Amino acid sequence: MNIAALVSGGVDSSVIVKRLKDKGFEPTIFYIRIGMEDEHGYIDCPAEEDIEITTYIAKKYGCKFEIVSLHEEYWENVVNYTIEAVRRGQTPNPDMMCNKMIKFGSFEEKYGRDFDKIATGHYATTTEISGETYLSTAKDHIKDQTYFLGQINAMQVRKLMFPIGDLLKREVRNIALQERLPSADRKDSQGICFLGKIDYNDFIRRYLGEKQGLIVDNETGEILGKHKGYWFHTIGQRKGLGLSGGPWFCVKKDIENNVIYASRGYDPETQYGKIVHLQGFEFITKDVFGNFSDEKDITFKIRHTPDFTKGKLRKTGDIYTIESDEKIQGIAAGQFGVIYDENSKLCLGSGVII
Repeated sequence: MNIAALVSGGVDSSVIVKRLKDKGFEPTIFYIRIGMEDEHGYIDCPAEEDIEITTYIAKKYGCKFEIVSLHEEYWENVVNYTIEAVRRGQTPNPDMMCNKMIKFGSFEEKYGRDFDKIATGHYATTTEISGETYLSTAKDHIKDQTYFLGQINAMQVRKLMFPIGDLLKREVRNIALQERLPSADRKDSQGICFLGKIDYNDFIRRYLGEKQGLIVDNETGEILGKHKGYWFHTIGQRKGLGLSGGPWFCVKKDIENNVIYASRGYDPETQYGKIVHLQGFEFITKDVFGNFSDEKDITFKIRHTPDFTKGKLRKTGDIYTIESDEKIQGIAAGQFGVIYDENSKLCLGSGVII
């Protein structure tokens, strides 16, 4: 079997090479560069150390190694999406778009089509049912990354391999230590890679600027202060509001009038809701429910978290609606709601929260 292994230099993707070799495969390693150049100047994800580590991995295990650039595709499909979602007052998820459009989209079109499988270091698994391949959750539910894979399609999931999906994170670290891999003690990456060391607010300011607006008490209507643009704030945000006498949470945004509404307290009721409406919902493998008029028992996530929440799924036209069994915090337009079966094993699909 001809396998392309996507290796970033982190411990998880480094260990997949070892696991593939143990199974008798001879993977070709690919490092994807996603630095970007635009009219405002060069922004680069710091890649030198990543490439150095990945080069070492390739030599250690005797694998072919290619560095490929998808920075133009990344700008077009991920960075522009992020900027435009923020401009609309929504909360984007660049990681989901990167998986769908870059790692398993543009990479597949340019390079992956020559391979039988694409292996990655995601904490996820696949499950075969009646000849169909389903995305399914990892052994390590704390590290499970199926939420970030919730936008992939049937063709993509059929071609994917997740060599560490049956391991706990500590087991992956132990393998890396035993193999003396340079990534063994490396911290997990945080944040959005295309920003590199650039502050997120500085990045948004570069493209959307600043526009002063009011911060209003959601309960009393009292003006609490001012902000520099609704696009710097997300639903559920606590830090960065600059208000005294808190804590204060951003609970609502008036995009047209550039107004932020805040509620005070460590657990304000206005942070919570039980209804989540999803548009553009797409199943990963196939529509397992069809046209149904009743309700389906599911579990779901509205953000990357170890916890699954139980709920009911209903359908009205093209809109899927989740009614959660319990109140959930920070339901933000633009984020994705990802649906799982009631046993939290199969990741069925996702839609955008409206």
